[in-house]
Amino acid sequence: MSAWLWRCGESAVLLLALLQLLQQDRIAALGSASPSIFGKRRGQGIIVGNQSIHDRRSKVFKEIATSTAPTSSVTSEDPPFPPHGSRLPLTVGIVLPASLFRKRKYLHEVRMAVDRFRDENKNSDLLKYYDFTPDKVIMSTLPPSSSPTKILDTICKEFLPRNVSAIMYLFNNEKFGRSTASVQYFFQLAGYLGIPVISWNADNSGLERDQRTWSLQLQLAPSIEHQASAMLSILQRYSWPKFAIVTTLIAGHNDFIQAVREQILELPKQGTEQEQELPLDRYSEQYRVQARVTSGSLLRAISCAGKSYLWIVTQSVIQSKTDDPPDEFPVGMLGVHFGTNESFMMSEISTAVKVFAWGTSAYVSDAMERGALPDLNPALSCDTGDAKWHAGSNYYRFLKNISIDMSADNPKIPYLRFNADGTRKAVELRIMNLRPDLSKKLAWEEIGVWYSWKSQGLEVKDIVWPGHAHVPPNGIPEKFHLRITFMEEPPFINMAPTNPLTGTCPADKGVLCRVATDEMMVGVNVTEAMRNSSYYRCCSGFCIDLLVKFSNDLGFSYDFSRVEDGIWGAIVNGKWTGLPAAVLAGKADMVITSIKINSQREQVMEFTVPFLDTGIAMVVSKRTGIISPTAFLEPFDLASWMMVAFVAIQVAAVAIFLFEWLSPSGYNMRMQPPRDHPFSLFRTLWLVWAILFQAAVNVDCPKGFTARFMGNVWAMFALIFLAIYTANLAAFMITREEFHDMSGLDDKRLQNP
Repeated sequence: MSAWLWRCGESAVLLLALLQLLQQDRIAALGSASPSIFGKRRGQGIIVGNQSIHDRRSKVFKEIATSTAPTSSVTSEDPPFPPHGSRLPLTVGIVLPASLFRKRKYLHEVRMAVDRFRDENKNSDLLKYYDFTPDKVIMSTLPPSSSPTKILDTICKEFLPRNVSAIMYLFNNEKFGRSTASVQYFFQLAGYLGIPVISWNADNSGLERDQRTWSLQLQLAPSIEHQASAMLSILQRYSWPKFAIVTTLIAGHNDFIQAVREQILELPKQGTEQEQELPLDRYSEQYRVQARVTSGSLLRAISCAGKSYLWIVTQSVIQSKTDDPPDEFPVGMLGVHFGTNESFMMSEISTAVKVFAWGTSAYVSDAMERGALPDLNPALSCDTGDAKWHAGSNYYRFLKNISIDMSADNPKIPYLRFNADGTRKAVELRIMNLRPDLSKKLAWEEIGVWYSWKSQGLEVKDIVWPGHAHVPPNGIPEKFHLRITFMEEPPFINMAPTNPLTGTCPADKGVLCRVATDEMMVGVNVTEAMRNSSYYRCCSGFCIDLLVKFSNDLGFSYDFSRVEDGIWGAIVNGKWTGLPAAVLAGKADMVITSIKINSQREQVMEFTVPFLDTGIAMVVSKRTGIISPTAFLEPFDLASWMMVAFVAIQVAAVAIFLFEWLSPSGYNMRMQPPRDHPFSLFRTLWLVWAILFQAAVNVDCPKGFTARFMGNVWAMFALIFLAIYTANLAAFMITREEFHDMSGLDDKRLQNP
């Protein structure tokens, strides 16, 4: 450690006294148990109070001023304290939404936050040795969807030249998409430079979760993990064990699913026996059904769900609760939300300044206990110098380990601490309910609060449930009954006799299916009929396995009977028969068998996605093709021939003759041709046709250089045209075998052979 030599006549005497007293003070400070503003050492969290550790150092410097002891040497371990009366610079950057009218509010809020810290900590090491004033807060504003160039200019031209130690990033924009990508790029760039970022951004749930493992970011806004935990608290509160997750494709959707899974594994196993089974065994069914959809598909899914289902949505769906919800949203939706308007963002400016100030104080005091002042000037540049501040990661740990008493600002939130990944520990989320307001329009209304630091943190008031019900849905879809008809076709549906004694099917040998018609069942004892194979049989096969699976998963019961007329179905005399007729007449709700799909059936029935391709193919006889008399014209279409014959040839001839008429070597703009040069427009046309067909005939060539050049251009065109024509003509003049072009099973030639 180096020492500062003060300019005075007795520097050697003062230097020795400085070394002796600082050594005594260092030993006393390390072994002291007196109160200080740091109740816990690094790694255990930092409790902020109002005590001071500066009295002893003040006493040291007073003794130095009056000491006259001799000195003999200077060591390199003396702390590099600045000269008396001077302080080291300390700057911090802050990024806020671009606005022409709110900039003065920003400056006022920053000034108030810094002055409040200075008033409460006048004797702190930070203010004693560093110049931290409102002027040292470098403010920059960015639009919501900033380009990479704008972000680079902000960091490289505004922050790095002023040696900012940290950056505070506060945005209340909730347009998930390009703006979220801009935020993520800003955090990644700051993390690469080694500069800590204290952020509060409303769209933080759209950020990638993996980047927290390496970026130096502290997030003051509730994270996606907090939102997932609050939603699971609602499910626990009303004992809803089965649920599905539906997400859009915005950034962070995979992180939300992973957060839900992790929260389920951490649910407490206590209470009654049923409650112990609830968290793991029954909740584990939820992520068998997941979907990742677009925003439009999500709105359609929400609008199609009935009142027996409840939607619980995140902050990204609600966004600003003052906005009108989409018309597809049904009454009774629940959601989690936190304040994102201007007043909330302004209050978080003060919180961000507190985190920076108290964390920096801890960093400075810890370094002074070891006898040195830390260098809080990164000295980075985007052009030259070091590309990363190596002390930034150590500085970030002090910012992350703070614990600030927040009861004075918000009595509901007792403290401000951070998790290992930089997210905030104690947060408050609002539980919102979509319900009619006084004007009968649907609006989001706060009906409860969720506190992350409480074991039973969910507090909910009266809720309007789906369908304007007064009780919550039971969480399990209602049972419904279906009438299903079929046609047997092995191996999809096989039929076998039932047990003649019990009238049931052997274990794992299918289900009961009725083969008797409705008229045969009139007045028949069903129990007795089950023993008669003329009335009931056991059906098994691939389609039956699907039916059993659907019944168990969707929770429906069914009657399974064979179609009465025993045919697949076709239009006869303008009416459907067979399986389609049973559905159209209302005798069956659905058909399950290996029925073939054709265009006529698709007009009256809805089919599932085909689960089997039978490989049916049509075989037709070949026929010998005949060369068409117009085959020589087939290399080009009609439009191409018209362009060559009536445009290209005429334009080329007129252009050659015009340049020859203007040329001094040719006509020289005379009305009569020279005697020694018999050249005319018709002779030009003859020249163009001869060049096109490469005919060995007598032609008159122009004398003008421009006209000759145009003739060469036309000759080049003719060469390329003939080459293409000749190459294609061979393909069209070859005799080939052809076959009848069949459009499919619906081809008229198959319907009427």
